[in-house]
Amino acid sequence: MPTTTTDEPTALAGFRLQRLEVLNWGTFHQRVWSLDLQGRNSLLTGDIGSGKSTLVDALTTLLVPAHRVAYNKAAGADAKERTLRSYVLGHYKSERNAAGGNAKPVALRDASSYSVILGVFHNAGFDQTVTLAQVFALKDALGQPERLYVASDKALSITADFANFGTTVTALRTRLRKGGAVLFDSFPPYSAHFRRRFGIEGEQALELFHQTVSMKSVGNLTDFVRRHMLEPFDVAPRIQALIAHFDDLSRAHAAVLDAKEQVTLLAPLVADCDQHAQLQDSTALLRACREALRPHFAELKHGLIAARLLSLSESLANEEAKVQKWEAQRNLQRGQAQELNLAIAQNGGNRLAQLEQQIQRQQTEQTRRQRNAARYDELRQQLSLLQVGSAEDLLAQQQVCLDLREQAKNTSSELQNDLVEESAALLESRRTHTALAADITSLRGRRSNIDTQQIAIRAALCQALDLNEAAMPFAGELIEVRSSERDWEGAAERLMRGFALALLVPEAHYARVAEWVDSTKLQGRLVYFKVRLKKGGNASSASNTAQLPESHPDALVHKLTLQPESPFYPWLEQALWQRFNVVCCSSQEQFRRETAAITRTGQSKGGYGGERHEKDDRHRLDDRRRYVLGWSNSAKLAALEAQARVLEARLGEMGAKVAELQRSQDTAQERLSALDKLVEFRDWRELDWRTLALEIKHLDDERQQLQASSNLLQALTERLKNLEQELTTTEARCDQHRDQRSKTEQKISDMKTLQQQTQALTATDIPTTPDPRITRQLATLQKAHTGPALSIENCDARERELNLQLNSSIQNENARSNRLLEKIIAAMRIFNTRYPLKTQEIDVAVASADEYRSLLRQLNADDLPRFDEQFKALLNENTINEVAQFNSQLNRERETIKERIERINQSLVQIDYTPGRFIVLEAQPSTDAEVRDFVSQLRACLSGEMSGTSGVSGDATAGDGQYSEAKFLQVKAIIERLRGREGFTEHDKRWTAKVTDVRNAFVFSASERWRDDGREHEHYSDSGGKSGGQKEKLAYTILAASLAYQFGLAWGETRSRSFRFVVIDEAFGRGSDESAQYGLELFRKLNLQLLIITPLQKIHIIEPFVSSVGFVSNPQGQDSQLRMLQIEDYSTERERLSSVAQALQAADKNDGYGNGVD
Repeated sequence: MPTTTTDEPTALAGFRLQRLEVLNWGTFHQRVWSLDLQGRNSLLTGDIGSGKSTLVDALTTLLVPAHRVAYNKAAGADAKERTLRSYVLGHYKSERNAAGGNAKPVALRDASSYSVILGVFHNAGFDQTVTLAQVFALKDALGQPERLYVASDKALSITADFANFGTTVTALRTRLRKGGAVLFDSFPPYSAHFRRRFGIEGEQALELFHQTVSMKSVGNLTDFVRRHMLEPFDVAPRIQALIAHFDDLSRAHAAVLDAKEQVTLLAPLVADCDQHAQLQDSTALLRACREALRPHFAELKHGLIAARLLSLSESLANEEAKVQKWEAQRNLQRGQAQELNLAIAQNGGNRLAQLEQQIQRQQTEQTRRQRNAARYDELRQQLSLLQVGSAEDLLAQQQVCLDLREQAKNTSSELQNDLVEESAALLESRRTHTALAADITSLRGRRSNIDTQQIAIRAALCQALDLNEAAMPFAGELIEVRSSERDWEGAAERLMRGFALALLVPEAHYARVAEWVDSTKLQGRLVYFKVRLKKGGNASSASNTAQLPESHPDALVHKLTLQPESPFYPWLEQALWQRFNVVCCSSQEQFRRETAAITRTGQSKGGYGGERHEKDDRHRLDDRRRYVLGWSNSAKLAALEAQARVLEARLGEMGAKVAELQRSQDTAQERLSALDKLVEFRDWRELDWRTLALEIKHLDDERQQLQASSNLLQALTERLKNLEQELTTTEARCDQHRDQRSKTEQKISDMKTLQQQTQALTATDIPTTPDPRITRQLATLQKAHTGPALSIENCDARERELNLQLNSSIQNENARSNRLLEKIIAAMRIFNTRYPLKTQEIDVAVASADEYRSLLRQLNADDLPRFDEQFKALLNENTINEVAQFNSQLNRERETIKERIERINQSLVQIDYTPGRFIVLEAQPSTDAEVRDFVSQLRACLSGEMSGTSGVSGDATAGDGQYSEAKFLQVKAIIERLRGREGFTEHDKRWTAKVTDVRNAFVFSASERWRDDGREHEHYSDSGGKSGGQKEKLAYTILAASLAYQFGLAWGETRSRSFRFVVIDEAFGRGSDESAQYGLELFRKLNLQLLIITPLQKIHIIEPFVSSVGFVSNPQGQDSQLRMLQIEDYSTERERLSSVAQALQAADKNDGYGNGVD
């Protein structure tokens, strides 16, 4: 048997448990049971289910908060098996419910009883006693027990102080207060009270006490150190302060963003207003230039005319001199010619002159006949006719030509008729294709099926009244035939077309719409309804359908669906039921029977008691081009596109046919024209030039004979011929210069007339003092012209060109101005909508540009800098400072942890883990990504540089703004997670608890080192991978150091104000003898009082370390009993029982039959 070591402490230092009392606690029923320890180590043992853990749970209930207590934890029970209620009522078994078959607990007590647990702790060194007690009573049979917490500085007992107090706990409260006890209704103040008495600084010490009860092994060393050896600090106030500062910062940031957004909206708006004003000025200047254009060019023309008149006067004088010179020359040559004619006549020249005249006349006629013959031959060959050689041939061919001419007329007439018809058809098809293309383009730009003309009327109306087209839909845009009823679509379209094309006008716009329609030529037909819109009027309005009349199951209205979100839904639904509650008939019998009906082919009846019938087949029933119902035009668009493709192919064919007819007609016309010209040649003499050629030859022969007979005559004739040539030239020169003189005179006259007109224009149109801007602008326009230089001839054309150019520029500027005005109005409306308070007195009009400019100036000069300065001040002076303090506190807590680990190590150094070696706890930075990222984010917030950048670039103001915004976003990312993002609240809550708990900033390991030189013998990151004994030994070592740290124990103390009581449930009973003895020795060195709960198998190890043994028994399962023996009495009883057993064994050997003793 092991003996007590000589270094066992003899003084009972600190607060120790003297006794534990229970009344009506679990299966300890009806009487007070006392576990009397006298401040010394004790063993509590008993069979399974006897009630050992019940007493342990009473101790933990006294010292540990209810939300931390896990009843029967040491025994490995489920959390729901035992509760405070089950202990108070004394649940001891379960019985099956006969009715439902479910298990139901059986209780020893009812709700009228009460329970008490009481512990007396005594500090012998300072002679101080503390009694802790709790009283439990049930007011409601189904409710949870109510507690009364009691603390007293003197020894109390259940029998003396908690019995015979009457029927209510109130009387007990009075008695206890009179006895000097302090009462509490909740655990926190009760806990704070006894912790002060016991010298326990934090709640974590009691948590370690609770964990020690059921400790099996260290498990993960880091988790053990974090939970049991390090206290969390209250980070919530810091986080709330940080969030509060950030809320102020967020509001300041929102103000900056709001101001920047206003600047963002106003800057382009004001710039557009300035540009609009410039455009207006530019347009006004262009208009002024256009008005000044005519007098400007008149002035220019007046100068050009004066210069031209001067030039023409000089030219006229020059021409007059030339005329006089050539007339004198002509007169001289005429006299010489008369003299030569007289000399020739005297020498036989008369007959020669006659021959000359005859030959000339005959040659002229011959030339004419040759031309006729060539023309006739060309026409003949064109018509493939035979050549004629006599008057008889010509007469016969003329008759043939007359016949051919009549045939050509007929052919041309027929071709012309065909060409006219085909051209008309082609033109009509082109018009149809143009209209079709316009419809397709219109449909592609919208989803409505309504005709383009109706869309255009609505667009003009809405533009004139400044209304949104969506606010005034056509009825057809809100109605659609259900997809399951498509076979009735054509009939519905035909019947409802007129109503579908009706415009729905809200009552609020009715007066303006009616006035506009009345004063406008619509270029079409418009039907519209005044509609009184109801609030909340849509498909979800429950009252809509309730007001509708009954209808036939096959009614057309059941085959329609309405746009559900439209505010016109209620009115439209009523209108459809009133107008189109007609029966869709599948047979003629049903059609004849119903009063209001329609067939699939589009025949309808109704009105006048069902007497009026109608069927309109002017258009195909399935022609989707005419469909107007539905809020999607894809089907109609597809139909129109298909028709366009067919029509394009047809246009190609028709164009080719028209071109072919035109070519045939041109050929026929050419033939007819040739025949018309050919029949004009009726006289053969008009073509017979050869006969004249013979006559001319005979006359020329006579002239040559006559000329050869006289040399003088020949000489005179030659001289006359030369003189006549010279005279002809002179006459031509005279005529030329006379003509030139006349033209010059006419030009001078015209110039003078033009000068008078121009003078009259300049006198009336030119302003007295012309605007220099207009003059410069006109000069610039004139210089920019790239054509020929300005002259009188092109002056008017140049004026027209510049007028067209100015008109085009004015139109362009007006268009730009109008587009800019629309943009400005839209921007103003957006700004006014976004900021109604700032703009409640500012109109949405370009005339308000100065007021918007003033707002922008105010923002740039005052608001934005002020908000920005406030934001930066809050960021740098408050938020960043708060982040810095928060980070500093985290750093201080990390340093505190390091200090605490160092103090724990000071305890561990005093423990011989193995001979010559001790354990040291080591703390390393955590590798957890979230923890490390959080630390990095905090550092980034406090860093002088923006995260992800090497510095601030650009000018200081821009850089400072970027820095502040970056810092804000960095802080915001942290604060949002600390606050809890929407949708991630629980996740962020866990994250916050993790990253702000500085205990998670470290991971812990144990290093076994040699005492002589501090060398590491072995390293433990956790207790995994070790043998059972090694794990238990490490657990005891770490636990002892933890207890020493948490309870503030000092080695070798004989007087202490610390708490020295520990309960270890079954831990020593499960480990090896060596590890158990090591642990017991270790706890004795710490001078701790142990209550060991374990079976008797380990008694030979535990016996030297305990002073008493408590035996718990429960033979019937419903009445636990406790018997206490001092260790000496237990040893004596054990030796007596051992002697009896030996005697019985000897008797058995002496009995031949082996009978035992009763």
